[in-house]
Formats: sequence, structure tokens, C-alpha cells
Amino acid sequence: MEILASIVGNIVPTIVVEYWNYYREADQHVKNLHRKWELLEGRKNDIKKILDSKLRQGKKPKDEVETWLQNVETIKGDIDIGQEPARWMFLSRMQKGEFAFKKTKEVEELYQAGDFTDGLVLDLPERIGHMMPPSTLVGESTAQRTKKEIIACLLDNNVRKIGVYGMGGIGKTTVMKEVNNFLLNESNRFESVIWVTVAKANDIINLQNEIAGKLKLGLPKFEDEITGAAELYTALKDRRYVLILDDLWETFALEKVGIPEPTSANECKIVLATRDLNVCKKMSCQKNIKMELLSEKEARELFLHKIEKDVFNSPDLKAIAEEVLQTCARLPLAIVVTAASFKGLDYEYQWTDALDQLSTSLTGFDDIVEKVRAVLKFSYVRLKEEKLKQCLLHCALYPEDFMIDKEELIDHLIDEGIFERRKSRQLEFCGGYSILKRLENASLLEGGIDAQEKFVKMHDLIRDMVLQVASPEFMVGHLGREDFSDEGNWNEDLVKASLMYKDISTIPSNISPRCPNLSTLLLRGNRSLKNVPDSLFEHLHGLKVLDLSDTGIESLPNSVFSLENLTALRLRWCRKLKHVASLAKLTTLWKLDLGRTGIKEVPDGLEMLVNLTYLDLDAEDLKIMPLGILPKLSRLQYLRFSHKVTVKGEEIERLKKLENVWVRFDDLYEFCSFIRSLKKGALARYKIQVGKSENGFASYIKYDDVEKSVVLEECNLRRRGHGSLVLPEDLQFLNLKTCEDFRSLCDVPSLKHVRELKDIQIGSTFQH
Repeated sequence: MEILASIVGNIVPTIVVEYWNYYREADQHVKNLHRKWELLEGRKNDIKKILDSKLRQGKKPKDEVETWLQNVETIKGDIDIGQEPARWMFLSRMQKGEFAFKKTKEVEELYQAGDFTDGLVLDLPERIGHMMPPSTLVGESTAQRTKKEIIACLLDNNVRKIGVYGMGGIGKTTVMKEVNNFLLNESNRFESVIWVTVAKANDIINLQNEIAGKLKLGLPKFEDEITGAAELYTALKDRRYVLILDDLWETFALEKVGIPEPTSANECKIVLATRDLNVCKKMSCQKNIKMELLSEKEARELFLHKIEKDVFNSPDLKAIAEEVLQTCARLPLAIVVTAASFKGLDYEYQWTDALDQLSTSLTGFDDIVEKVRAVLKFSYVRLKEEKLKQCLLHCALYPEDFMIDKEELIDHLIDEGIFERRKSRQLEFCGGYSILKRLENASLLEGGIDAQEKFVKMHDLIRDMVLQVASPEFMVGHLGREDFSDEGNWNEDLVKASLMYKDISTIPSNISPRCPNLSTLLLRGNRSLKNVPDSLFEHLHGLKVLDLSDTGIESLPNSVFSLENLTALRLRWCRKLKHVASLAKLTTLWKLDLGRTGIKEVPDGLEMLVNLTYLDLDAEDLKIMPLGILPKLSRLQYLRFSHKVTVKGEEIERLKKLENVWVRFDDLYEFCSFIRSLKKGALARYKIQVGKSENGFASYIKYDDVEKSVVLEECNLRRRGHGSLVLPEDLQFLNLKTCEDFRSLCDVPSLKHVRELKDIQIGSTFQH
């Protein structure tokens, strides 16, 4: 009992002191609690800001971070900071001090626990998808309602496949772009958002390659359906994906392509856009959404939005404008194109004249689709400059829904002679881009279909109209080999023939079209085509442009080398082409593209092609450029070699018109001599290697958009007798790799004159 009494005697005073301190220091404890809470709240706010930023990048918060944030909210409710807690009025001063003291400790512990040194988020699997440049959805009714309905279906676990159908030009693609962007911007529900434009030629292998490209699988292009299906299925089976199939014309079996069937278990979805409801039904869509025509109010809003002038409130123009709008039949594409045609007209007589032309073109058409085509034709005919029309005609030579590279398109239009020759290639391209922008502004080409705006596309209704106008001078094949078999397709009036990407594997050996006016023949992309018969070119003496690029040809027929009017010969990506016979007769050639072919030596007769402005010999197996040829090609503006070929400075210095150069020098002195010989700003693009290494540019250059770069490898930067290193003033990228005696950037004094430098790579480290 004495021991117990002693223990109690010691504890009781301690408890009394503790509670006395709660009573005495109550106000201070409350102040401490407020101060500690402010620190905790500040940390919470900082963490939430960082977390929001990371979540927008597709990251996932760690479970411990979410638990911590919940605990902070819980303790906030307990202490009710910000006002005198209501419950405190029922506590004695001592109880208030005790509560504040103990909660302060909890707040301190929670503050310490919020020091997430290992990060706040987890990296999810790379999210696949590309934002589409936004389009304007005028009005809140038809397009917005359709968009909301599609999104609601995507978020509904009971709907796996969604079909969107409606006539051409009604705005299906515009709405699908908005849905695509919503899924990437505002929803983390799906790991992959895959957009594929399918078009009429429903080629399974092409579709497989398109999907594989969007998934960034890094695989070589599929050659057969079975392999493609297996690879795609493996890549997709563990992903939550949305597959958007735009402009689908024909049905296909998902398993044949390699697309896992969407189920509630895998949480995947398919959305397809088509003109035909039956396509939706045959693809087993659970929800079919019809795109309706615009209401009269929406049609008026869209017309005003595009014409940028309130013509309906103009006494002189109102009646005419109403009639113009009526001809567009509430179809968005027709309204957009027609508004673009009338946009530059300010006076009543101009509107009256244009309306009369439009009405004349519509005479006899009752069907809405035919009316729309007539409206589009009216807009085409009203283009004032012939080269605008010719540019559209050339775009129509590409397959339907083809993403046309702007730079390639301008290059081809120069080949065709549609754009006049100017004193520099750079000026020609400036003029080309201006023309394309005017056609985009007229809504006859679709621009901004990619983030970098490198591509344009032609709506299929506009393409059909252009080809209809061009007939019978244009032939754009639909049947592949049958286009060759039926010589009736090759009429005497034919001017241009395009059989691009038609899966042509053979051309009849006896085919010999008699088309004296044929100036352009495009056979690009027929990878199974190995042989072209000699007879094909026997009577095509007027041919100026021949494109056999990306085919499987192993040799060129002899008749090609007698096409004395030929100005452009495109053979790029013909990997099986190992040898090209003498080019001596082709003296009118402006362009020769042998890039990525299998040639091992420079063709004979190259020195005779004195009119060449474009020469691409970027072939992997080509290792030697014979001396004496380049100086004779004095008109060259574009010159490209494989990184395995070296050029002599004294030869390339004589090419005073060069603007685009991809070359390698063995010797640093020759490089410096070449740079000194250039006029300021002469080169618009260049990628120059110096040294003995045969590594390609891809192994050095980090960014695709770098247009002006120099790589120095195994060079002695301080070698006596050669002077100091000279660099172009507009250099963007410099790589200094294993350069002898290189100690610091001070060894490159010419760097201080470089104005546009983005990166320096020393060894494998980038310096910004």
C-alpha cells in the first residue's frame, strides 16, 4: 500500500501540472494550432497545384498522396479553423487548451508526412493520341448536340460501338475531331485514342499499318494481314482504347485487322463515321446517331460567321443573300465554300452577277448531293487564277482522304510547271505556300489537320467535283490492273494519269497507250510492282513527269531513257532498283530523285543533265561520287547525298545556286572553304557532316525541325595552317564529337557570330 501510495502521489501532481498548463496556456495553444494549420494548408495547396499540372500530363496520383489529402480535409473539419469552433463554447478553458495542444501535434505530424520526396504521381503507360486543330462549331444545336450524344455513349458502360452517319459534307468529321480532343483533354478514361481515316479503298493492310503507326509500335510495315493482325492484337489487348474510324465506306471484321472486340470487361470503344446507316448496322453498333442538316438559324449563323459581314441586315444585299443561302440546302460544306466565294464581294451588282452564275450551275438538279456538287463547282469555276485551279487538280490526283505533305505538293507543282520558275527555290516555295493558304481560305482545301500544319487534305465531294470538271483529260484509277488492261481508259485527250497506291502488281506486257498529250504519269506506292514493260512508254513522247517512287521495280525499261521531254523522274524508295542505265538523253530533266534506292553507283550520263535543279542521291549503297560531274550541274538548287559519300569542296563551291544541301566533307579545311565561299543567307537548309565517320545524321540530331546543322567528328579543330573553324551564322545545331584537341567552346571562336543556335551537342550531351 505504501508503494501504491507513493506512485499515486507522484502521478497526481504531474497530471495536475499538465492540466494547469492546459488552462494557463490555452490561448497560446490555440494560436500555435492556427499557425501550424496555416503551414499545413500552404503545403496542401502547393501539392494540389503540382498535382493538377501532373494530372494534365496524363500522370496518376499516388495512393499515399490521395490519403494524405483526405486526412488534411478531415483534420480541417475537426478543428474548424477560420472561426471560433462552436463546440468550444461548451468547453472549459482547460479543455480548450488540451484540445488545441493535441491537435497541434496531429497537424505537425501531418505536415511532416506531406514531404513526398519520392514524388506525387505515378507514370501511366504512354497515352496515345493526337490533338486535332479545333474547328468552329457554330450554334449550340445540331453539331453540339451530336457531340454531346457521342460523348455520353462513350461514357456509358453499356455502349461499346457507336455509329455516326449522315450525308457527305454534313460535318461528321468536324464533330469527330471535337470528340477526339475531348477524350484527350478532359477524360482520363482511355489510354489510347486512335484516329484513322479509312476512305473508300478499304485496304486491310493499309488500315493495319495506319493503326500501328498511331500506336507508335516502331515496327516495319506489315506485308500480310495475318502478321499485322497478330501484332495489333498483342498491342491492343491490354489497352483501354477508343478507335475512331472516320469516313468508313465498307464493313470489315475486327479480328481480321487485329482489333479486340470491345467489351465491358476491356472497357474499349469504337466510334465510326459513315454516310451509310447500313455500315453502322453491319458493324454491330449499339447506338446509331444521325447527323442532321443544320436548322435555318444555324445555317444563317454559319454563313455570317464565314462571310464576316452582316449581309442579312443590308438593304441592298439581304434578298440576294437569302437566295444564296437557300441554294446551300443547309449543308455545312456547301455553306462554307459558298460563303468563301462571296466573301470578297461588296456591291449589289457583284452579288447579283455571282448569284446568276450559281443559279445557272444548279439548273436541272433536284437531288441535294448533286446540288452540293454544283455549288462546289461554282466556287471552283470562280477561282480567278488558273494556277489555283491547277493546284486543286493536282491534289485530286492523290487518293481519297490522302494527307498531302505541303512541301512535297509544292515540289510537285514546280515539277509540273504550274508554279513559275523564280530566281530561287525559296521564293518558289513562298509562292506555293501562299497559293495553298488561299485555297484553304476558300475552303477548297482543308488545312490545319495536323498540329504542325504540314499537311492539307481535300474533301471527297470537292475531289469528285474537280475530277468531274477535269474529265476526260484526267484519269485517276480505281481498278488497279484493269486500268491498264482496258486501253479505252487511255484516250488521246488524256493529260494526267494517276494510279497511285492501287496495289498494282503487274502491267500487261503489250500495253502501249497512244496519248500524245499525256504529260504526267503517277504510279507511286504500288509496292508489288516489279516490272514495267518497255511498251508502256513507246508512244508517250510528251511525258514530262514520271513518278515510280515507292514501287518494287528492279530496273527501268529502256524506253524511259528516250523520253526526251521528261523534266522530273521520281524513283525515291525504290529499294530494289540497283542500277540505272545512261541518262545522257534526258537533258531536259530538272529533277532526279534517286533517294533511298538500291543503286551502288552514279548513273552514266549524269554530267549531261545540265538543267538539273534538284538532285537526290541519298542511297545507302552509294559510296562514291566521281569527280568532275558536280561542277557541270551549275543550276543545282537542291543537292542531297548519302552520309557515306564525300564531296570535294572545290567542286561544290562552284555550285553558286545551291539552297538545300545534305553533304559530307572528309576534311575540315574543305568545309571551311565552302562556308567562306557562300553568300550570306544563301543556304535555306543544310545538314553537313565533316570527318571520317559514316554515321548518318539521325544518330546525331535530336530534333526533327532542325533545318541547319553541322556535325564535326574526328576533326582537329586547332590544326595549324588551316585557319580557325568557320561556322555559318545561321547555324541551329552543332555536334562536336571526338574532336582532337577540343578542350572548351573557346576553341570555336566563330560561335560568337552564330545567331540562331538552338543546341550544341558535345559527345552525347546537349547544351542549350
